[in-house]
Amino acid sequence: MTFFSNKEINELEHLYKINLINSCSGYKSANLIGTKSKKGQTNVAVFSSVIHLGSNPPVFGFVMRPTTAARNTFDNIKETGFYTINHIFEDIIIDAHHTSAKYAKETSEFDMTALEKEYKNDFHAPFVKNSPVQMAMKYVEEYHIKVNGTILIVGEIQGLYINSEIIKNDGFVNLSEGKVAAINGLDGYTIPKLKERFPYQRPREIITRA
Repeated sequence: MTFFSNKEINELEHLYKINLINSCSGYKSANLIGTKSKKGQTNVAVFSSVIHLGSNPPVFGFVMRPTTAARNTFDNIKETGFYTINHIFEDIIIDAHHTSAKYAKETSEFDMTALEKEYKNDFHAPFVKNSPVQMAMKYVEEYHIKVNGTILIVGEIQGLYINSEIIKNDGFVNLSEGKVAAINGLDGYTIPKLKERFPYQRPREIITRA
């Protein structure tokens, strides 16, 4: 195996280092976060940091990079308190990844890609049309991570839309059937295939020999 000490990691060439560290954490969720300013300017951007924080209440978090640079998603969320989380699926991978490009605040990524926005039940922020899993989110709180200046945004689900055919009888959402993507590193996309589901695990009895 190749070994990197902490010192060696810190001394790596910049692009090599960020590719290495972003990849070695494992597959990450692939989502588009949709927002809209109070003036009506829409924004949609790819995020690979959405995480489940709890089911009661139903809350998710995602990580924002330091706000020393322009962060339209962050600004719109703080201004309005609302945003959407939309799963990236196979057919929109190219356009979804393009939303990582740095456009001016006045330019909507919806206009620069084939991604389509849609509105549901008078929710303020736009959803990404045809995404198999769409969440209407309300901002709850944020946590500043001192070591690198990033921000963990926490939001609560206000509405959840899921393609009916991928919801199983026990509530399990089979993302594989929805061709939902995952992200490997910064720019690698894959469509995972469900291998197996297992029942709730309990401790095994210790087998003693006579």
